[in-house]
Amino acid sequence: MPITANDPRRKSWLDVPQNSDFPIQNIPFGVFLTKDDVITIGTRIGNHAIDLGALQQLNYFEGIELTDDMFMQDTLNDFISDGKKTWRLVRNRIADIFDAENPKLRDNPKHRDIIIFTMEEIEMQLPVLIGDYTDFYSSKEHATNVGTMFRDPNNALLPNWLHIPVGYHGRSSTIVPSGIPVHRPMGQTLPNGETSPVFGSSRLVDFELETAFITTDANIMGENIPVHEAEEYIFGMVLLNDWSARDIQKWEYVPLGPFLAKNFASSISPWIVTMDALEPFRIKGPAQDPTPLPYLQQKGKHSFDIHLEAYITPENAETTLVSQSNFKYMYWTMSQQLAHHTSNGCRVNSGDMMGSGTISGPTPNSFGSMLELTWGGKNPIKMSDGTERKFINDNDTVVMKGFCQNKEIRIGFGEVSSKLLPPFSRK
Repeated sequence: MPITANDPRRKSWLDVPQNSDFPIQNIPFGVFLTKDDVITIGTRIGNHAIDLGALQQLNYFEGIELTDDMFMQDTLNDFISDGKKTWRLVRNRIADIFDAENPKLRDNPKHRDIIIFTMEEIEMQLPVLIGDYTDFYSSKEHATNVGTMFRDPNNALLPNWLHIPVGYHGRSSTIVPSGIPVHRPMGQTLPNGETSPVFGSSRLVDFELETAFITTDANIMGENIPVHEAEEYIFGMVLLNDWSARDIQKWEYVPLGPFLAKNFASSISPWIVTMDALEPFRIKGPAQDPTPLPYLQQKGKHSFDIHLEAYITPENAETTLVSQSNFKYMYWTMSQQLAHHTSNGCRVNSGDMMGSGTISGPTPNSFGSMLELTWGGKNPIKMSDGTERKFINDNDTVVMKGFCQNKEIRIGFGEVSSKLLPPFSRK
């Protein structure tokens, strides 16, 4: 089935500002609260939020097999469970409805009033019920930087790193959408030169510039997903700030890896950009040497050219751009990650989220965390207000943006923005 929604010549009768992340060729999916306090599934064109529940009730999806309440739910899980054929049919239909040449909704002001909101009139929610969350460690540059800092620079990568997409299971209960502030975590740390730990607030809170992909129901327990089929089970992508407490992490991570230093908060962008929308931006990933084992081998273009940016905004001060990276630097692809994840028969469900791991590029300005950008705090970054940052201060806001662009269209993710508050205190 062709992806007609991607036609770069298509224009919408809705106004789309120049360089918008959300032209009619994007059509992401999300969940929002309307001005009437109704939660609905929706999409976005320009600065307009579109109520897909209302569209369905008014019969605009006639001919597509959908349950009666498909878009009148508070998560996308059921829609995602319906599979790639349904995703594509719905997205193509939305593109047709809002095409500049289609008068059906354009010339029906009564329906438009029910279906279309401005972004200021709605409040974005977490788009899926995330049952399980896995975070990978798949940027060679990031893993090399961290290994250089904390181990032997001549053996920065552990022996397994070039053979498997390394990952760990995170915590889904503290994944929040953009705009929700997070608190500086408390935890155990081992002060330099001491032999006994102390308990207190983390002093080294960091961001991690990541993306994540959302899956559909992929397999039954015991079944593995072949690498060449894996993309069929990936619904779309979001931006991810996987907050980290480096001092807590340093003390706790041996021998079982990340725990409390990572699971206190993870922030995601609220619109899921589908893999269909990202299709025009496919590229080949980095060469993999040594050649992966057969179950991870793939040919062709399985990476994506997604420009990524991270900003820090101190309270009552201007924003400073601190990192510019790109998803194309990822050593392990999403399909390799999913194939490896299920190679032991692990079940993957609709709404599961898989983080990329910090995405760092080859140059210092493309590193994806403060740990790397300041090289462990040795090289502070100067903010636009003249202050310096080794890590993230209380009341700083971290903003991440991402977009793809070619000569014809720009497809973006919007942003994930979250403010770091002081430690939570019970009243």
